[in-house]
Amino acid sequence: MDPGRRIETALELAVSSAEAPGAPPLLAEAIRYAVFPGGHRIRPRLCLAVARACGDDDPEAADAAAAAIELLHCASLVHDDLPCFDDAALRRGKPAVHVAYGPALAVLTGDALIVGAFEALARGAARRPARLAGLVGLIARAAGAPHGIVAGQAWESEAHVALSDYQQAKTGALFAAATVAGAAAAGARPLPWRLLGECLGEAYQVADDLRDVACRQEEIGKPAGRDVTLGRPNAAALLGLTGALARLERLSAEAVAVIPDCPGAEALRVEIEAQTRLFLPERLRADPRAAAVA
Repeated sequence: MDPGRRIETALELAVSSAEAPGAPPLLAEAIRYAVFPGGHRIRPRLCLAVARACGDDDPEAADAAAAAIELLHCASLVHDDLPCFDDAALRRGKPAVHVAYGPALAVLTGDALIVGAFEALARGAARRPARLAGLVGLIARAAGAPHGIVAGQAWESEAHVALSDYQQAKTGALFAAATVAGAAAAGARPLPWRLLGECLGEAYQVADDLRDVACRQEEIGKPAGRDVTLGRPNAAALLGLTGALARLERLSAEAVAVIPDCPGAEALRVEIEAQTRLFLPERLRADPRAAAVA
């Protein structure tokens, strides 16, 4: 089964478990709405790519880890869009969950997705308890405090925040989780894979900052210009479009360079190079200055 089908199958299994008889119908509906259809599924694809590079000797555990990471990502989007945070009306080209179902149900949807992530992980990796224990710890650290995505969201409530601390928590944490969890699910040592995830996470955040500054809402499927409006740290605003694009290219190259030795290293390099090209819309990659004034 190709990676895309593996991811969607694992996510469908996880979401279906929340739709069992007796579940509140609107909550079940909102959970599915938040997960499907997805974006590029960059984080779970990265998780599976690392697992394949390390031998992928337990595909069910790798699929469960990939699904858990994507469910956490979806939860972070639901919460990030809430009126108390970004107050964003659009996500992935459709009304945000709090617009479609109300803020109260959106809070509960995000909570349910977080819990569902660990349920999916437990179900899929239960045959190897030692690996499951390691995966739970690795992914939990990427979700909570002091350096996970919850911490990343919390930094927005602080008066002062370093751009690197903010980006590493809000975006880099789940990318790092994807690489270390992919390795752990395949029985490889996870820690050597953290730097790859951190590089890719920072690269993706720089790309997201560029999209926020230089792209239109219909291109990115969510409101544009929110960082400036809300006074959030933004690499493109700090470095300029040309400087941010150069930083993105440098981080992408560093990511390829730090891939640990493994049986599938060369195939992984090719895949990462292809994935990082998707970080930006083609028009912005070709001419960021033109995109900024379009």
